[in-house]
Amino acid sequence: MPDLPYAMIDIVDKLIVHSSYGSLLGLELVDAAEDHVRVRLPYRPDVTTRSDVVHGGAIAGLIDTAATAAFWASPNIAEGSRGTTIGMSINFMAAGRGQDLLAVARVRRRGREISTGEVSVQDADGVEVAAALITYKLSSPK
Repeated sequence: MPDLPYAMIDIVDKLIVHSSYGSLLGLELVDAAEDHVRVRLPYRPDVTTRSDVVHGGAIAGLIDTAATAAFWASPNIAEGSRGTTIGMSINFMAAGRGQDLLAVARVRRRGREISTGEVSVQDADGVEVAAALITYKLSSPK
């Protein structure tokens, strides 16, 4: 994976992963390369639904944040660009129970404005908890 300029990693980490919502979830950037990121959701009772089961909404937030970070992980993003998730399909395969979750996000196809990507979420034992397909619109400044 090609390396990203430090300024781009800083944008991915500070403005996306550690946005207000990402900070609320406690998300952590593990690593980033061009079109590829890994983001961790540390386990804590605040993100559970019942017992030690991580809430599907917290997992969806992890997925959306990781995907957004992957779409912005490119040295070709112009300053002043704007972006938003325009489609997301998530399949939950297993409960995330009492462990940190790791989202691995990658861009599959980067278009002029519309791009697609995929995210896999695994628990600390490597069990896939969720998989998602993401469609993202990234517009250059006018």
